[in-house]
Amino acid sequence: MRHKIDRYDIKNFFAGLSTHTVLILVSLTCIFPLLWMVSSSLKTQQTVFKNMNLWPGVFNWSNFATAWTQGGFGIYFLNSVFYTITVVIGLILVASLAAYAFSRMRFPGKNLFYYTFLAAMMIPIPGAFVALYVLLVKLGLVNTRLGYILPQINIGLSLAIYILKTFFDEIPKDIEDSAKVDGCSKLGVWWHIALPIAKPAIAVIAIFNTLAVWNEYILAMIILQDKTKMPLQRGLMIFQGAHFTEYPLLMSGITITVIPVIIVYLFMQKHIIQGITAGAVKG
Repeated sequence: MRHKIDRYDIKNFFAGLSTHTVLILVSLTCIFPLLWMVSSSLKTQQTVFKNMNLWPGVFNWSNFATAWTQGGFGIYFLNSVFYTITVVIGLILVASLAAYAFSRMRFPGKNLFYYTFLAAMMIPIPGAFVALYVLLVKLGLVNTRLGYILPQINIGLSLAIYILKTFFDEIPKDIEDSAKVDGCSKLGVWWHIALPIAKPAIAVIAIFNTLAVWNEYILAMIILQDKTKMPLQRGLMIFQGAHFTEYPLLMSGITITVIPVIIVYLFMQKHIIQGITAGAVKG
């Protein structure tokens, strides 16, 4: 019996060791390009192709200052922060109100509207750009901040409504009835009861759409021509065209673009896992 247990433990040990080895190797292949990018951003034009070490001999922080000021990354960065915060807040407000209405209210065409939103997820986003651009031209929103923000809220609306409605459907009606007895209106129930219960779903929606808006490029290329209104990804392509041969400066610009996303993901990954698992259990 002891011999069988030992063999079983050894088998599990080697199985776990091989699994962790593969995962570590995959992680290194993902981390190495990031380390190389940061390392190259701290080198000079003369040493970037000569010094192949990940640890630069001299840290040339002036590359970041040059990219931030001369490359215009300061205004691009602030634009991306503004767009990201505005889109995420607007999306959560609109999607939560719509999802709560679909979950708790009765009105003509309720199912038709809901399934229309779900069907919109099957339309490829680039496939709607022509119609979107014509609409924005007619509304006079081309090359405006509002014309860039509203389509991005619309892009994430279908999935956000679907996720939030799943959570709202699980709220016991007795809780809402008690709140109404205490004088809560429908908006009060949405604000004080529905939204707090759906915090895991809201966290997932906020994180995924933060990453999506921060990394958005195609829509900005189509709509925005004014450099003072461009987000970071669009500004990076302009910077790349102007400094294609200045490798350290280019790596500095890319680092400025990537680091905030990595920080957000590292700090919020727990909420992503909790939201996905909670949604899976409720679904």
